[in-house]
Amino acid sequence: MVRTFCLASGYSPKAVYRKIERGDWVQGREYRKAPDGRILIDYEGVQRWITGLHRAASN
Repeated sequence: MVRTFCLASGYSPKAVYRKIERGDWVQGREYRKAPDGRILIDYEGVQRWITGLHRAASN
């Protein structure tokens, strides 16, 4: 959940939603959407994004 992720990471909710809106974070990779529309953050996916490993995985 975004709020829990923000508390743990230091990112603001606005920053998280901007990353999703801009396409920096991809659904199914850095986050998932629950059937009720709630956004769930994939901590391992975000860690790969931070270290740049998501680019290698998508090529």
